[in-house]
Amino acid sequence: MFDMVMKGMTRIAVSGHRGLPLRTVRLIDEAIREMLRAHAPHLVGLSCLADGADQIFAQAILDLGGTLEAVIPAQRYRDGLPGDSHARYDELLSRAAVIHRLDYTESTSESHMVASARMLDSADSLLAVWDGLAARGYGGTADVVAEARQRGVPVHVVWPTGSRRD
Repeated sequence: MFDMVMKGMTRIAVSGHRGLPLRTVRLIDEAIREMLRAHAPHLVGLSCLADGADQIFAQAILDLGGTLEAVIPAQRYRDGLPGDSHARYDELLSRAAVIHRLDYTESTSESHMVASARMLDSADSLLAVWDGLAARGYGGTADVVAEARQRGVPVHVVWPTGSRRD
């Protein structure tokens, strides 16, 4: 399933922080869109659709005319997301051209890291919305960046001046 590569399309996976303040959301949205415009509309975005960076990226992909592929780490993944992000998650999932569902039942750090690794399997690059700090838990952005670098997948870090985490 993950070996399908659309000809002439740039495939970009995303990993990034969640729980971002509104000002940071705006800064990151602007930076992501600026980076993606160079490839639009010939791009495929790979996202787990978590709140924060994943949803910002997925919306930008769609707005720029790209194709969204969702990678869902577990059957109960949505349940683990903040309630106020469910409507956006549902809307983005409904707009995904392809949905890859992993076999995990529970949404855990392990399932999230496996989902990130699966995205990297078919990505040309990783867009990391990352403050450069160590992961707060296994499967965090720093771990995904390390995995991408180990595989030789180019990593593009987005963390505009003035950005901060919760």
